[in-house]
Amino acid sequence: MNSFWIIFFHTYLNKLKSKSFIVTTLLTVVIVLALTNINNIIDLFDKNGGRDQVAVLDETGQLYEPLKQQVKTINKDIELTLYTGSQKEADKAVEKGDFKGSIHLRLNSDKLPEATYKAMSIADSVTYTDLQTGLQQLKTMQAASQINLTSQQLQKLYEPVSFEKIALEENAKTEEELNQARGLVYILLFIIYFAVIMYANMIAMEVATEKSSRVMEILISSVSPIKQMFAKILGIGLLSLTQLAAFLVVGYISLTSNMDSLEDGFFGVYGFGSIPVSTIVYAVIFFILGYFLYATLAAFLGSLVSRIEDVQQMITPMTLMVVAGFMIAMFGLGKPDATFITVTSYIPFFTPMIMFLRVGMLSIPLWEALLGIAILMATIAALAIFGARVYRGGVLMYGQSNSYKDIKRALQLTKKE
Repeated sequence: MNSFWIIFFHTYLNKLKSKSFIVTTLLTVVIVLALTNINNIIDLFDKNGGRDQVAVLDETGQLYEPLKQQVKTINKDIELTLYTGSQKEADKAVEKGDFKGSIHLRLNSDKLPEATYKAMSIADSVTYTDLQTGLQQLKTMQAASQINLTSQQLQKLYEPVSFEKIALEENAKTEEELNQARGLVYILLFIIYFAVIMYANMIAMEVATEKSSRVMEILISSVSPIKQMFAKILGIGLLSLTQLAAFLVVGYISLTSNMDSLEDGFFGVYGFGSIPVSTIVYAVIFFILGYFLYATLAAFLGSLVSRIEDVQQMITPMTLMVVAGFMIAMFGLGKPDATFITVTSYIPFFTPMIMFLRVGMLSIPLWEALLGIAILMATIAALAIFGARVYRGGVLMYGQSNSYKDIKRALQLTKKE
């Protein structure tokens, strides 16, 4: 058993100290910090403090103030300034960077407002759309006054329709709970997706590297291939938990310290104030099981190749399965109760992502989640037994080997031992 722990800690510490691991970890931490401080970074490079200065040329003398009030209610970051110069002077001011753009207000033949907006680029649709919305509301108000609608009648006309949503299912989630679950599931699906691809690929590369350098010939003389396989899987599994723990700690600290500046964006729509403990527990369970499922598959696939260049070709089908599961889960964010989502959540290679999606978004019976976990564990056990036999013979195979027919050869070599 000592040889197992020697390989386990060697795999973990060797990868932990590698330059690629350190650089990847640091780069990811920088990306996490950048995402959670995005508003502060934008303000740092924005000389107007995040506000869009727009010059207003009002040839009517009566549209500027009401438009300013309308736009203020729509987007507080758009600041309108009355410009008394000519259109050419306004264009030059925009070109110099004094203003984000200019809007020329006038009345049409029906005495209703219309405008022309000019900017260096019209790629920023947010500013243009908000100005258009404000002007549209102003036009509506003036049109209503022309046909003698009272303010009370106008208010009734634009009063939002009462549309209440009620879930009949017992213990169904509310709209607020669904938004919170959707945001959390969205983030954790990305974590599961990238972690499974990255760390499973790392295992396959580790095995192929040892074979290509002939280190494997020395190892199998003193340690059984099965011990090697599971020591590598667990060693890189611990490595993945170490790296993810660093990301989560940095992300949590940075997120909580910048929550006020992020509340109007993604985190405002998908709140994280009251995340159920059960959702976090399921996330951890399905992440770990998903890792072991694909790590076991990657280990014995990696044992079939003798050259590092052949690893990607060998594990491509496995990667495509992960991608397929992720794409189905993304579709399921909008329709988590679809029959297609329910069925695919019991397919082992999709279960880590899709069953987690269902337990996070829906109030499914406990037995369904436990059945998904049981299917995963049974698949991992079967894959581990079969994979260990393939791995045992695969590590003895050298030469060009990049076909799935080599699995049969590996099993035959195992029987001869």
